[in-house]
Amino acid sequence: MTDTATPSVARRLDDLPFGRRHLKVLTGSGLGWALDAMDVGLISFIITALIAEWSLETSQASWIASAGFAGMAIGASLGGLLADRFGRRSVFAVTLLVYGVATGASAAVGGLAVLLVLRFVVGLGLGAELPVASTYVSEFAPARIRGRIIVVLEAFWAVGWTASALIGYFVIPQVEDGWRWALLIGAVPAAYALIVRWGLPESPRWLERRGRHAEADAIVRRFEAESGPAASRASRDPAVAVDAAEVRPPAAVSAGGRLRALWSGEFRVRTACLWLVWFCVNFSYYGAFIWIPTILYTQGYDLVRSFGFTLIITLAQLPGYAVAAWLIEVWGRRLTLSVFLVGSAVSAVAFGTAGTEAVIIGAGMALSFFNLGAWGALYAVTPEMYPTSLRATGSGWAAGVGRIASILAPLSVPPLLLWGGAPVLFVVFAIFFIVAAVGAWGLADKRGMALDER
Repeated sequence: MTDTATPSVARRLDDLPFGRRHLKVLTGSGLGWALDAMDVGLISFIITALIAEWSLETSQASWIASAGFAGMAIGASLGGLLADRFGRRSVFAVTLLVYGVATGASAAVGGLAVLLVLRFVVGLGLGAELPVASTYVSEFAPARIRGRIIVVLEAFWAVGWTASALIGYFVIPQVEDGWRWALLIGAVPAAYALIVRWGLPESPRWLERRGRHAEADAIVRRFEAESGPAASRASRDPAVAVDAAEVRPPAAVSAGGRLRALWSGEFRVRTACLWLVWFCVNFSYYGAFIWIPTILYTQGYDLVRSFGFTLIITLAQLPGYAVAAWLIEVWGRRLTLSVFLVGSAVSAVAFGTAGTEAVIIGAGMALSFFNLGAWGALYAVTPEMYPTSLRATGSGWAAGVGRIASILAPLSVPPLLLWGGAPVLFVVFAIFFIVAAVGAWGLADKRGMALDER
């Protein structure tokens, strides 16, 4: 068919310039993302505080993190399936509500067992929210800058983690029952969920795939009205061309069909490599960053000083995202992801063998820079691996497999520290980063290309 045919919703979205409505989708989703990061980051400080206040063994404390990650593994897998069935926006809002309420309730606990149960519930919401949000934003983003927009979305993680570091530094060690106040602050997402539910539009790509063409068209028209007459890019940029009149059947129409499709001949290599990368990156990231404050504390630094070091280290995340956002549309997805993973491996070894405060801070900042840049690239590439009918499912299950590693990582840290100390622990993390860097080359690189609308 020719370009004179009525453009599809997908084609029209790809032709649009980035405008105010795109910014609203990005910041609305990004604020939820930042609140997620704040919750996860707070746990690294709360664990350290509870070791001191409740006289916990490190093996007991590790279950606080792992209980949350167990919930995240289930939440990510179910959240993706639900988002492909019921829509991106609604599932996004429900996940925020679930983990916001459970986080606030955690502030009132009096013992470890109840805290573990609530952390599991928190994880259900957290795990579902992240892959759904990245899928949601990717489906609005124009193809030529889609990767960059998703890295910017992921950069909100640094904002939230920095907020958690500030709370950890100024609230937890300074205020009586500071860790309880920190958890109450983490309940903010419960209120934000209502804003998300009613303030953001549903994904037009999902609506069109579900046969709700009028709703999809109305949303795209609002984006187009704001931008004015958009010059068609399709005739000038074949990389984003889509045959508007070609109606292809969905890759899958049922939950079981979507799961089977992930391992069909077309997708099995990218699914295997994607799961490998997610597993390895989760193991190293959460093993390191959940435990950094505690590792510094057990090395003789008091709470204020170890939390202060962690705050400085955290600040390096934002420039890591900024560089990744630029490179991902210059180098492409695979090269950017693999380079940042190799940089993470080198930084991990340097941090594990650091002997002075200056080297601890410098190597920690490098680890933040490269590791969070890698996360940005990974979240950008993940939704691009699959067509619309199973995009959230594929993203959610990749994240769910990654969360298995995030369950194992906190539990692995105490025995590894006992066996070989920080040097051995961070060499193990470096090995996982290298394996992920190799696995990245099995992913499809969709830089500048239209999303698959099946």
